[in-house]
Amino acid sequence: MSRTLIVSNRLPITIKVEKNTIDLQPSVGGLATGMQSIYKSSGGLWIGWPGIDANDISKKTLSAIDSKLAEESCKPVYIEQKDIDLYYFGFSNRTIWPLFHYFTEYTEYHKEFWESYVKVNQLFADVVIDELKEGDSVWVHDYHLLLLPQMIREKRPDVSIGFFLHIPFPSYEVFRILPWRNEIIQGLLGADLIGFHTYDYERHFMSCVRRLIGLEINFNQIVLNERIVKVDNFPMGIDFDKFNNASLKLSRTAIQDRSKMGQEIGKYFLMAPGRKLIVSIDRMDYTKGIPNRIRAFELFLEKHPEFREKVSLIMVATPSRSDVEQYQLLKSEVDEMVGRINGRFATIDWTPIWYFYRSLPVENLIEMYSASDIALITPVRDGMNLVAKEYLASKIDKKGVLILSEMAGASKELSEAMIINPNNIEEVAEAINTALCMPDEEQIERNKVLQNRLMRYNIDKWCNDFVSSLEKMKLVKASYNARKINKNIALTIKKNYQKAKKRILFLDYDGTLVGFHPNPQSASPDAELIKLLDKLAENPRNEVVLISGRDNQTFDKWFEGKKYTLISEHGVWLKTPGKDWKFVENINNEWKEIIRPAIEFYVDRTPGSFIEEKNYSLVWHFRKSDPELGAIRALELKDELTSLIANHNLEILEGSKVIEIKTSGINKGHAALKYIGNRKFDFILGIGDDWTDEYLFRELPESAVTIKVGMRNTQARYNIDQVKDVRKFLQMLADE
Repeated sequence: MSRTLIVSNRLPITIKVEKNTIDLQPSVGGLATGMQSIYKSSGGLWIGWPGIDANDISKKTLSAIDSKLAEESCKPVYIEQKDIDLYYFGFSNRTIWPLFHYFTEYTEYHKEFWESYVKVNQLFADVVIDELKEGDSVWVHDYHLLLLPQMIREKRPDVSIGFFLHIPFPSYEVFRILPWRNEIIQGLLGADLIGFHTYDYERHFMSCVRRLIGLEINFNQIVLNERIVKVDNFPMGIDFDKFNNASLKLSRTAIQDRSKMGQEIGKYFLMAPGRKLIVSIDRMDYTKGIPNRIRAFELFLEKHPEFREKVSLIMVATPSRSDVEQYQLLKSEVDEMVGRINGRFATIDWTPIWYFYRSLPVENLIEMYSASDIALITPVRDGMNLVAKEYLASKIDKKGVLILSEMAGASKELSEAMIINPNNIEEVAEAINTALCMPDEEQIERNKVLQNRLMRYNIDKWCNDFVSSLEKMKLVKASYNARKINKNIALTIKKNYQKAKKRILFLDYDGTLVGFHPNPQSASPDAELIKLLDKLAENPRNEVVLISGRDNQTFDKWFEGKKYTLISEHGVWLKTPGKDWKFVENINNEWKEIIRPAIEFYVDRTPGSFIEEKNYSLVWHFRKSDPELGAIRALELKDELTSLIANHNLEILEGSKVIEIKTSGINKGHAALKYIGNRKFDFILGIGDDWTDEYLFRELPESAVTIKVGMRNTQARYNIDQVKDVRKFLQMLADE
């Protein structure tokens, strides 16, 4: 049975070492809960930092810790304190965290942070690689380990790797600020499946891949040379039953038997019937919008004095990164605001804001959720926010109103909540008033829908969906590998090639024999390629045919005097060795004057694009344009050209970053068959990289060896990774 290895910055276990005693406490939280069924049931492993500095502990104690962790299916990655400071408190939380949450003013760029981040990611990679067994899958979590997928891939290209980001992924305009942006993208692309909480984050990531790396993207699949990376959104759920059942149990518990906090909440309501409670629970973090929330509550009390002494805000702020200056300043601001508002509005038996700067056990949180009429969740940027979901799950009577920031990932799922802009203080204040006045029937109607959704898509469903998608990517990879030219397939092809007495090789040029170049005229053949083609062409049993969309003047310049047959402009021109160019198809150019102005219009609107005019076609190139703008303009141009060419017997060919307009019926497949004619060949080979070559694959005989360059859907029998592999394959044939 295949195992799943979970990798995260921290293990799901907290370790305390006191004298000779080692105490292991399971962590409480959505991720730790959700992963239990995956890694333990599959006999897997959880790999992460145990939260201790190995240098401070004896080898004997470390060995004992390792043994205890192994019993819990955990494997520690020990990190020195210096690297914790630079990798965790530094790059992870002072570079990635603020940048990905759009707080660019707090983002720090230090080379030593980055170097430590690389070092620690490699430490994790080494441990993962040591633990991997054949058939295992790896699921990497969060922003601390963005480089890990590619580090694992480099040593174990066979392994199935998933990655999930639990925080937002920023827009291209923000992400591009990062000096190590390309390294981060390449690190993530080591995964087979990359998951985000929302489609927005998924879209931002794919935009960065297009613009920074220039890779081809088909829907939500990124096409690499040798494989496909799927990008998808998986909104993380919670353990709904846990919170719902705990709330149900609480409702059956007498007030005097509840915790001290539960008793205080009970007293609050007993002192004045009709009182309302608003709950707010966050880490003390600048991304959570706590100051804005307090200002909104103050404004609410100003504008609606009728609610004074009737409504209190119970605000829990869990300490976080208290040694970082921005967090210290935030706490000081919050402390001052709470003190000022309580001083302004409080009475002898009423305090507007109950403020707790500490962590609270789950039992206390459920007491707050159950008792509160409103949950005020207003982060200015948040990857998901599970507190909003926990509040809803705890409302067993389905009464209560969730006021939720549109900047939280959860807002995409919880649209029946009151969605607000957290920066609009007036809107938040009025939302509080509306929520307090909302009829019970409306609250119940909203929460029924929300709870049903949370019950269906809980933490287990989220976890299983991700793992299931990762398994499907294994099938995609297996399907591709079955068609990929491996050593055995190559030897079989070579054997058939050697037996054949009369052979013809149809070879595309751009993207097949040479890589793409921003300027098409600069992609001239190198000495190595010329030597290879010459060797193939010198064999008396071979006919080498370069079949391309290139114009004949360019081919003449590059291959003058060579023994290859040249077919240019997809089949308009033909040149056999020692002969002049022959005009194959009877076509005219009158249509160009009608079409050219439309293309010129798109050149003007798309910086970096240009027109290449061939003898019998027009080509719009946008390889040097902004990738996303180019893709949009290409769709617009194709739409406009479709109506223009209707009465002109023309067709549109879409290649790699090009759109070509030419006379209909002229294509590589037609040209190849016309060239073969009635001649018989024992071995026919066709290699190409884009969909203009699909005509060739389709028209060649079924016995032909057809090869598509790259991992794309194709009618060819085989796939091959990239240009260098094509050359290696042809060299193998040439070396008979």
